[in-house]
Amino acid sequence: MGEQGALLRLLTWLSPAFPTGGFAYSHALEWSVECGDVTNEAELIAWLSDILEHGTLWSDAILLRYAQRAPADRLPELAKLAKALGPSLERRLETSAQGAAFREAAKPWPAAALEDWPDDPLPYPIAIGILAAAQAIPEDDTVLAFLHAGIANLISAAVRLIPLGQSAGLRAQAALEPAILATATLTRTAALDDLGTACWRSDIASMRHETQYTRLFRT
Repeated sequence: MGEQGALLRLLTWLSPAFPTGGFAYSHALEWSVECGDVTNEAELIAWLSDILEHGTLWSDAILLRYAQRAPADRLPELAKLAKALGPSLERRLETSAQGAAFREAAKPWPAAALEDWPDDPLPYPIAIGILAAAQAIPEDDTVLAFLHAGIANLISAAVRLIPLGQSAGLRAQAALEPAILATATLTRTAALDDLGTACWRSDIASMRHETQYTRLFRT
């Protein structure tokens, strides 16, 4: 397939047009905006930097790497670990619903472990790692593309929620490039013992969002 073919597939799988429904999830940003934690461009950059360095995207990047490296018999254990790390029902919904949608949409690209997966929730980073391994996509490229797509999706949600202009959203995306690269680099040698988050306000926001009066997003 070559490097260009691998890049082409990553661009397809992690494009906003790939039908995982990612546009429907705010990762608790909706509540964070509502309660005043994130109200402008600078606060959004700081919030997303923490999620990359100390939050869900940090753990998801590690899980993705391990899913891409793991033999098939280890994958169910990794999936259970990914689900157990979710601090709330909504976070579990976000990863399992996108994982299921990714698995369905990815059928044109063969991956035996996805095709044989039992009728059980499949966390999103595990699904991506499985497919990337089956298609011989370089691990570092997969993680970098995954983190970029995750941040881009959250910035898109913030542009609508705060609201921010498109120019502010692009400035935020540019400002977060070093944090994306740092997380991709640091997770390369991370162990499963390095899993874990310390973004308490974000985790609490995901719980509060369940009962938010007016909601545009599923999480």
